[in-house]
Amino acid sequence: MLLQISNLCKQIKHGLDRLILPFDTACTKTHRNKQNASSNTRLTWVRTSVSNLVRYKPSGTYFARVRIRGKLFLHSMKTDVMSVARLRLSDFIKEKQEEMGDDSAARSGKMTVGDALFIFRQRLDGQQDIKEGAKVYRRKCIEALLNSWPALEARPVGKVSKDDCLAWASRFASHYSPSVYNNTVGTLRMILDMAVERGARANNPARFITKRRIVQRELVLPSPEQFEAFVSEVQHAGAWCSKECADLVHFLAFGGFRKTEAANILWSDCDFDNGRIRVRVTKNGKPRSVPMIPDMKALLQRLKASRPDAQPTDSVMEVRECQKAMDRAAKVIGMHRITHHDLRHLFATRCIEAGVDIPTVSRWLGHKDGGALAMKVYGHLRDQHSVEMAQKVTFSKPKTDNETTVATLITVSKSKRVH
Repeated sequence: MLLQISNLCKQIKHGLDRLILPFDTACTKTHRNKQNASSNTRLTWVRTSVSNLVRYKPSGTYFARVRIRGKLFLHSMKTDVMSVARLRLSDFIKEKQEEMGDDSAARSGKMTVGDALFIFRQRLDGQQDIKEGAKVYRRKCIEALLNSWPALEARPVGKVSKDDCLAWASRFASHYSPSVYNNTVGTLRMILDMAVERGARANNPARFITKRRIVQRELVLPSPEQFEAFVSEVQHAGAWCSKECADLVHFLAFGGFRKTEAANILWSDCDFDNGRIRVRVTKNGKPRSVPMIPDMKALLQRLKASRPDAQPTDSVMEVRECQKAMDRAAKVIGMHRITHHDLRHLFATRCIEAGVDIPTVSRWLGHKDGGALAMKVYGHLRDQHSVEMAQKVTFSKPKTDNETTVATLITVSKSKRVH
């Protein structure tokens, strides 16, 4: 029995000796490979006298190797000149620091909505893919948000709850239109997204706020007779600028311009020879040309004759807005209140009623959607026009005047026989 145990121990020891040798060999090879890799790395990348700047030896190109907010960046300076690389390194570090931002408040748990708002405003100002008008509107939404929720800016983002957001939304919705409400809700969401991005919150409580359905406002526009009485009342109101206000009303209605567009039209933009007005300052930043309808041409010729000293660089309109004058005139004659923008709708409506197709009217208005918006707003006018035109379509042979007279006499004669 003891002999068997002794033989078994010898076999086990022999087996272990056979395993230890390959293991030691493998460990030695791994250690050598690591040493070779480390040696190759040291030979490939060379430190420089400038902190955070290394040189890639095979090509001689300099690289920035810098850690910002715990993240390591390795970025080519795209040069093999030390002085150039040094300048680019400082720009790169500054750019990345601004991009990463100062999240000390978020990391400490003390980030307020005002901190998130500061970041959002910085990004809004730096965005180049949106128009300046959109930025101005977004800033107005911020102002409306803070006015309706005064304690919001100083509140820690972690203490803004779902119930807080829903309670604010309920109050805000009762005082503002659906479009303003929806845009302000979107602004609140984007501000709180800054806190989520920085790790100050796990989620955005404003995501629970639902947006309101926007119902297209019914256009109530004056008839031709009402419009003339309306303009006459504006002109004879007795104010120092009553006549100029009446001219602006006509100008907006005859050209379909936005208020800002009309204010920036100069006499040099009026081409009387070709019957066109060039609109340089537009909502989408792209100039357009609007044809002069007969009423517009007569208006401009009258204004030109009354200002013989007018220069090409002078504005055609002498006032920029006249809403108070229009409100008074509408009230006096008993007409529904209209705005400057309603005069643009009036222009489009009269054009469509005169038979101008919607895509053409859309181009005159400066829309870039091929007529989709105009179809949505003015499509009912086209339907009415179609019904009226359909009444003129007939498959019977048109009767002459004599045939009509004879048919009428026969009908009358038959009627007398019956009686």
